Parts: sequence; structure tokens; C-alpha cells
Amino acid sequence: MSKMSEEMVILVDVHDDEQGVMEKLHAHKNGGTRHRAFSIFIFNTKGEVLLQQRAAHKYHSGGLWTNTCCSHPQPGESVLDAASRRLMEEMGMTCNNLEYKFKFEYKAALDHGMTEWEIDHVVFGISDSKPNLNSEEVQDYKYVSLEELDQSINSEPEMYTAWLKDCFSKVLEFASNEKK
Repeated sequence: MSKMSEEMVILVDVHDDEQGVMEKLHAHKNGGTRHRAFSIFIFNTKGEVLLQQRAAHKYHSGGLWTNTCCSHPQPGESVLDAASRRLMEEMGMTCNNLEYKFKFEYKAALDHGMTEWEIDHVVFGISDSKPNLNSEEVQDYKYVSLEELDQSINSEPEMYTAWLKDCFSKVLEFASNEKK
């Protein structure tokens, strides 16, 4: 049995209150089931955001560019603990100053008959560490300014994941507030 087929997600209601658990792949099929997720945005000390390109063989959104790391907390795991765990598992790096910023709900039909329906907790961190990519998860990375990313999302939206496009305006808002 593959690791992904054993992984569980936390089902939630519209208020992000836990409603049970479901196997991860099942939660993404048949129109999707609302569940908890997180998205990490790591910035370097120049203010650039670290993006990853998802591995081409991922079960959905393969080859697309997205935020630094994203996944699902496991039952009994806090969002920040899960974020730290997955940052190491996917990007091979740590960040000691991860901080919750906001959450949003989105539902998007994806490739391979998958649907994401998530309440996504967005976490920021600052690190100049160089990633050590897990090739099962990530095929490439780059640092870009938020202005460059904004322009690229607007001119080539097909290159980016649904959740990144959905939350990016709010990321810009929070990042600009932190510069003040």
C-alpha cells in the first residue's frame, strides 16, 4: 500500500470544526470533501518568496508552480507542527519562525478527476536556507519577488496551482502589511 493511500485528512465544516477523518485520495475524488489543509510561504531576507514546482508525477497539479509547501495536518497534529514536518519532507529545510496568517476556503476541479475542497491555513516564515528537494514531491524551486509572481500569475495562470491563485491577493496584502 502506498504512503498516500494510508494518509488521512481531517474533515471540517464551514467553520473549520473537525467532523471526522477520511483517506486523502478519497477526499479528493467524486467532487471532493471539505478538509483542512495548509500552505506555507517562505520568504528570504530579500523579501522574495520561495516557490516549488510540483513533481510531474503528482496525483494532481503535477508540474505546476506553487507556494513553498502545502499539505494536510494529520489527525491530532496542529497546523504549525504539520507545516514544519512537511517543509522538511518536501523541501528538506527547517524554518523556526513559522507563523499562522489567515485561512480561506476554496473548491477547485483539478486534473485527473480530482477536486480540492479545503479550508487552507496560510503560514509565513523567513529563511535563507537552501532547499534540499524531495524528488518524489518537488522537481524544481526558485525565489521570486511578489511583484514578479503577481505579473506571472496574471499573464500565465495555467502555470500555477489553483490554491496559489486563489489566495495570492491576500498573501500580497499580508506581506505588504509586514513591510510597514
